[in-house]
Amino acid sequence: MGSTLSMADILAVLYSGVLNVSPATVDSPERDRFILSKGHACAGLYAVLAERGFFPLEWLETFYGNGSKLAGHATTSVPGVEISTGSLGHGLPIACGMALAAKRDGRPFRVFTVLSDGECDEGSVWEAALFAPQHRLDNLTVIVDYNKIQSLGNVSDILELEPFGAKWEAFGWRVTEIDGHDHEQIIEALGRAPGATGKPHCILAHTVKGKGVPFMENQLLWHYRSPNADELARAVAALGEAPPARPERET
Repeated sequence: MGSTLSMADILAVLYSGVLNVSPATVDSPERDRFILSKGHACAGLYAVLAERGFFPLEWLETFYGNGSKLAGHATTSVPGVEISTGSLGHGLPIACGMALAAKRDGRPFRVFTVLSDGECDEGSVWEAALFAPQHRLDNLTVIVDYNKIQSLGNVSDILELEPFGAKWEAFGWRVTEIDGHDHEQIIEALGRAPGATGKPHCILAHTVKGKGVPFMENQLLWHYRSPNADELARAVAALGEAPPARPERET
């Protein structure tokens, strides 16, 4: 849940007007592509897709249940999900391939991908980061959910990424750093994507793990844990939402 909440504002902005994709155009060759490389946070993507009408809201109540269409990592069995993800380090290489195909085919679609900061420990991320500027993929935008906490501890303790922006710039990317919870900053940054510079765009979005729920914020525990009934009620109250119905289901 912590990983989902840290990127919720980014997804909200992407799907509320930035991405050229809808339930009616989900199979269009001209649609924009979005890849959630940090596929373990797919609950947030599923929620946004359901709110936008890609599939019924009722499906959300089955998340991660036996036989559910909504698996615990993003999967293409869900309408609107472009690629199955969860094995970290794969999203950006795939996004590069899609963006290169668009360039070579003369198609106008853009490609966006959200990475986790801990995922940037993977060598495959940096191989793709070299590839994109070489091929002038200015139809490609990477958004790094920079919440500073990865699976086993603080990013700075596991493998320091700083100077993070300078690394991407040295690889040939246009870099923008923003508050990843400020919708105006997100809109402004995404509004400049793609650019006219011939460079791919990297947005470093500084975020808070578990944003919006005080007892989850900046807590490593919530990289893994699911809330119990009491914690769920406290969380939705903190977010200003009505408590959700929780129908009984077999486990």
